[in-house]
Formats: sequence, C-alpha cells, structure tokens
Amino acid sequence: MSELKNIYLDNNATTRVDERVLNAMLPYFTDFYANSTGAHLAGLTVKEAVENAAWQVADLINADAKEIVFTSGATEAINLAIKGLTDQNRKHIVTIQTEHKAVLETCRFMESNGYEVTYLPIGADGLLDIQLLEEIITDKTLVFIGMFSNNETGVIQNSRAISKILKNKNVLFMCDATQAVGKIQVDVKELGIDFLTLSAHKYYGPKGIGALYVSAKSKIKLSPQIVGGGQQRKLRSGTLNVPGIIGLGKASEIAVNELEKDKNRIYLLREKLEKGLLKFEGSFINGNTANRIYNTSNICFPGVNSEQLILALGDISVSNGASCSAVTSEPSHVLKAMGLSDELALSSIRFSLGRFTTAEEIDTAVERVLELAAEFATKTQRH
Repeated sequence: MSELKNIYLDNNATTRVDERVLNAMLPYFTDFYANSTGAHLAGLTVKEAVENAAWQVADLINADAKEIVFTSGATEAINLAIKGLTDQNRKHIVTIQTEHKAVLETCRFMESNGYEVTYLPIGADGLLDIQLLEEIITDKTLVFIGMFSNNETGVIQNSRAISKILKNKNVLFMCDATQAVGKIQVDVKELGIDFLTLSAHKYYGPKGIGALYVSAKSKIKLSPQIVGGGQQRKLRSGTLNVPGIIGLGKASEIAVNELEKDKNRIYLLREKLEKGLLKFEGSFINGNTANRIYNTSNICFPGVNSEQLILALGDISVSNGASCSAVTSEPSHVLKAMGLSDELALSSIRFSLGRFTTAEEIDTAVERVLELAAEFATKTQRH
C-alpha cells in the first residue's frame, strides 16, 4: 500500500478553495480594501467588483444580479427566506423530513410563532411522493421547502414536477440547492424556483459567504432579519464581506466553465469507489441510485460501527452524517426517515468526492476501508 497522506472524501461538508479563487480574493484584502459603500473612487471600484460577482453568481443559476442577496452562507440565507416570508392569511409551511437541520430547526421556530408545518415523509429510496405533496397543500399553504440534492445521500428530488404542482396551487417554492449549485446545472427560471440558497464553500470557494436568490418575477416581499445600515436593498444590512463575495463570484465563474468536465471525471471516480467498496459482504448504497448527484455515495457496511471506522481511517476523511455533526453517536435523521434501523444507519458512511480527488486516492481509500471494515465486522461477530 502506498504511503498514506490526507485523502479528503468529505467534499459535501466543505471543499478546498481553488487556487484561482484564492488569487482572485487576495487583492481585496490588501489593495482594494475600501468599503463598497464609499462614494470615493476606491469605494466605487470595490462596488463595481461586488456587482460583477453578483452577475457571476446569477449566471450560474440563470438569474439576474438584482435577484442575488449575499449572506454569510446557506444557513443565513435559509433563515432569511423562511423567517422573512410572512403572510397573516397563509400560515402553513410544507417541507420534507430529510431536509438539512438549518431548514428543520427554522421551521420549528416558525411553529413556535403560530405557523403550521407539515414534514412530509420520503420513500426508502429517499424520494418524495409527489402525489402526497399535492394532497397536503391547502389554501393556507404559503411555501414548500425542499432540497435539490440531499447532503447525506445525494438523492435528487424531482424539482420540475414539484414546481409544477406548486405553481398550479399558487404556493411558493424555496429550494435549498446548497449541495447542487456549482456541481450540476440548476436553472431557477426553468424550474420555477422562487427562493434558492447556496454556499461558496461547497464548490471550491471560501467559507463564510453564500447567497439567497429571490425571484423578481414572484414579487416577494421579505422582512430583513439583520437590520442597521440598509445595505443590499434593505434585505440584509451589514458591511459586505468583499473578499468572500469576490471568491464566491470567481468560484461561480469557474463552475460555469468547468461543470461538465468536473462532472464526467468525478462520476467515473465514484463508480470506481463503489465498485471496490461494494465488495464488502452485505454492503449496499443508501438512496435512489438513478436520481443522485454524481459525487456522493452513502454506503452501509452492516456489522461495522461507522464512528469507529471513521476514527480508525485517520487521514482518510469521510463522514457518517451531515457536516454539522460528522462523527456522531446519533443515527442520521435522513437514513432513519428512509426506513433504516438505528443499527444500519450507524453502519453507514458518506463518501463525497470533489475536483481535487484522484484515482490513486480512491484506490488507497477502498483498500483501507475494506481492510478496516472486515476487521471491525469480525470483532462484532465475536461479541
């Protein structure tokens, strides 16, 4: 076996910053450091760069720059969209049990503020029953909140079919596309999405910067959650994180140009990974394999404690849940919602590949995971 050095297969948690993104950001720490609200030449220069970044982000999702609100990340964007959307006549929210905790906990907050929230179940393959969604909507339903691609399993919901139902019933569509934007084609106009959240660090940009897309066509009035300055059309006050915004813009520009190249290469690497790992007796993939993002593989290794395996892997980085709780003794709420027992959920590991993953790393990871999994399974059988 080749010498082990950091093998990072947890790209759904975060990604390495692309050097081209870093190089684009650096001058905005040292040379172009003026506040973008300044009326002087230095401030106007920075303001122009921020506006250009907004266009780069908008281009990635087929939106208009004026529909982009910069945030500290997807979690803030989710909070702004859900908490900021108020309607005294329609106080029913519909979402899915397998959403990210940023959505689920914000929905619980809305429940404590007089809203009714329906948490729809999903099938064993991780997909939502579209008919069930149609049946649950009433004339009091304000918004449906659904992921584009699940962060743990990679399962892609049928956003087009969902959107069609919502439009027919005059219900808003908020899409958490944090795990999809920058990896696969996401077109807000084609899909009829009213709100969309994204985060730079999921596609080779910096942490601490994200965005909320708010459809101009939908004529949505949002209440700001951060006030005091009125920046960004009074939707989100505070001094802009200019270097981060430049990084988000550059990461978006690169994604537009290299999306297909990344997709084709990473897909083949994931196929290689799964072919190797599924040699473990009884192992299986969690989630629908036909409707899944190309970089993600969630595999159950029955009889193996995933937490112990992850720790034993050392410099090979993988996870057994959402990035907010990568090593946890609690079974994944996503896998539980798909019908897995606690034991099987706690025997599952998420592998998420990225732009910098190599074939050699996959070979090494497969060899090491199989070796350790067999060792742990044998110990379990003895006990």
